[in-house]
Amino acid sequence: MNYQTPTLRRALAADYAIGLMPSAARRRFEQLLLEDAALRVELAQWQESLASLTEALPEQPVPDRVWQGIAARIEPQMLHVPEKRPFWNWLRLTAAVCSLVVAVALGVIYNRDNARYSATLLSADAQPALKVEAHEDYLKVEALALAAVDQGRSLELWAIPADGKPISLGVIPVGGSGKVELSDTQKALIGKPIALAVSLEPKGGSPTGQPTGPVLYQGALAAL
Repeated sequence: MNYQTPTLRRALAADYAIGLMPSAARRRFEQLLLEDAALRVELAQWQESLASLTEALPEQPVPDRVWQGIAARIEPQMLHVPEKRPFWNWLRLTAAVCSLVVAVALGVIYNRDNARYSATLLSADAQPALKVEAHEDYLKVEALALAAVDQGRSLELWAIPADGKPISLGVIPVGGSGKVELSDTQKALIGKPIALAVSLEPKGGSPTGQPTGPVLYQGALAAL
């Protein structure tokens, strides 16, 4: 298949962005993304176009004539003054309101920590090896099928943006599962069209700021 055909490239990027691509084709496309900066730009354009469809519509005020028509159809009703309730009823009502406020606050806190982006990094033989979830301030990594790493070596996670120059996101915790805290600079990368890769480095990470060992796993970061 000639992946340099403009029509095919646009169609593949659209299918990937919408989520219609089968898993096998999706893995082949993610491999192409790692090697083709122009294709990553094409995918980013589709993702931005689709994101605009989720924007909220502006509120429109209801004309006065509509409210007047509603009022005209409602039969006049007698004003009902409720009887004075005992103190304990108001206490129960206050407790219920406080519980609702706490529940809403906890819901807001929980939602703020939801994962926003996710990637499944594959090995050279296309087997899922590492799951990465991007939260607001950190990455959550989960080992799926990682190869054993010597004590004197570390696995380092890299972001590969459109310009193709890898940027370190940090060393993966021993065992492959845990959190990787993000700096402000690293946070700015999340949400952009980037691929992720894991290389084998000296213990503590690359001494040069660029990958020095073999790339073991790779995959594309996609919005949830």
